[in-house]
Amino acid sequence: MIPGWLSLVPPLLAILLALIFRQVIIALLIGIFSGAIFINDYNPLIGFLKVIDTYIINALTDVSHIQIIVFTSLFGGVVGLISKSGGTKGLADLITKFAKTRKSGLLSTWLMGIAIFFDDYANTLIVGNLMRPITDKLRVSREKLSFIVDATAAPVVSIFIVSSWIGYEVGLIHDGLNMLGSTENAYDVFLQTIPYRFYPILMLVFVFLVSYLKRDFGPMYKAEKRAIDEGKVMRSDNLTSKDLTESTELFGNEDKARWYNGVIPILILVFGTVLGLYITGSNTLVEKGITDFSIRDIIGNSDSYTSLLWASFSACVVAGVMIILQKIMTLKETVDAWFMGLRSMFLALIILTLAWSIGTITNEMKTADYIVSVLGDSLNPRFLPVLVFLLCALTSFSTGTSWGTMAIMMPIVIPLAVSVTHLYNFNPMDSQIILHGVISSVLTGSVFGDHCSPISDTTILSSMASGCDHIDHVRTQLPYAVVVAFFCMLIGDIPTAYGFSPYFSIIIITVILVAILFIFGKKLDYKYSEVTK
Repeated sequence: MIPGWLSLVPPLLAILLALIFRQVIIALLIGIFSGAIFINDYNPLIGFLKVIDTYIINALTDVSHIQIIVFTSLFGGVVGLISKSGGTKGLADLITKFAKTRKSGLLSTWLMGIAIFFDDYANTLIVGNLMRPITDKLRVSREKLSFIVDATAAPVVSIFIVSSWIGYEVGLIHDGLNMLGSTENAYDVFLQTIPYRFYPILMLVFVFLVSYLKRDFGPMYKAEKRAIDEGKVMRSDNLTSKDLTESTELFGNEDKARWYNGVIPILILVFGTVLGLYITGSNTLVEKGITDFSIRDIIGNSDSYTSLLWASFSACVVAGVMIILQKIMTLKETVDAWFMGLRSMFLALIILTLAWSIGTITNEMKTADYIVSVLGDSLNPRFLPVLVFLLCALTSFSTGTSWGTMAIMMPIVIPLAVSVTHLYNFNPMDSQIILHGVISSVLTGSVFGDHCSPISDTTILSSMASGCDHIDHVRTQLPYAVVVAFFCMLIGDIPTAYGFSPYFSIIIITVILVAILFIFGKKLDYKYSEVTK
């Protein structure tokens, strides 16, 4: 029997080593190795062998993982094709007409992140790769770009009424309510909890404020100052996936730079994904015998991974055909550019595989269950939402999975909230406030970890798509995320549990965030803020 406290060692070891030494691959391998030792009767030899023949192999044989790997690789192929053909250059020139300053460039990135609301993977890869050449020209640090990309991925997808997350979230709520014998509509509960989703809502507000007010603090300020003063958008000794837009192998055909060679494949990717979501969602509903359904039902029952595969493959084909028909490159050059794009994703895919492996370790060691057992006695009903947020944030940060955290916590906290409020004789209205607050806290606390953890797949994809050193992304983003989360708990979760309006909480927190940026944030010298021709 493994002592509960040992279940914290693998994720904490991986996180600490990654933050201290900035070597995420080694940190993850050591974390996986330590967990494998504990699971296999403390035998280091068997643990060492299990790292490769069990945990890494199992991570690579999971169907959804393979789908993500193939989609990510194909997306790299798309980027390789549009970069080599001059499409990226043409597209960057087009958007640069509107994003002429750092401020407009950052706000354009923020808006694009919100616009691609249907899936967090598509969001990070499209926005990061598309905006990177533009923000580089504007001397925006890669750390700042990856922060905006990451902050407009899971936070956006988790609160939108139609997204690839909604079926999962509503399903968990439905199961939790069923445990109580409740007939309340789970989707209605989901909608009612949206005003209480303080962290994702205020994170989106904070990104806008940072971009609009042009102020930063902490490590992000140093990164931005380096980019503006020295023209270095990255540290000299950074570790990133290969940057296609700056690769001498892939960046070419500037004399044939046409914006539509970049736009059309991206549109195929976006609309192809939406079409795929519609097809898979409607087919699933028909198979269930449901004939009367809405767009929300379709998206909620869709298969986002399959949709992304269809769209990315189609985008590759369309991009390749366009290049050949316009005689921009030969067939051999087109295939070479596509393969170079695939190879550019290799580092990120290694990290992703290791992140999935350590997720399996934490699941087998029941890390989340131990955290719940330790903190589960702090059950004052009014403080239950904030405690659940902390618990889910800690769990998702340690495990790197938002969906896994939701799956573990939701069946526990919904009955818990009802039991505790009944124990304290709360009236139905107050009980409902606590229940909605707790459900929101599971969803938002899980998003916090998904957004911030060094071993989260979306965090990894954000740094990869932005061409940013992964640990630099985590170190610069974390202070911002913690500040937003702190005030969301203090001014959001706690007061609303006493009946305070969540809308007033959002307004007050926004004012506080503005004050923080003016008091602690510094305005940089923007003498290089204009795009130079």
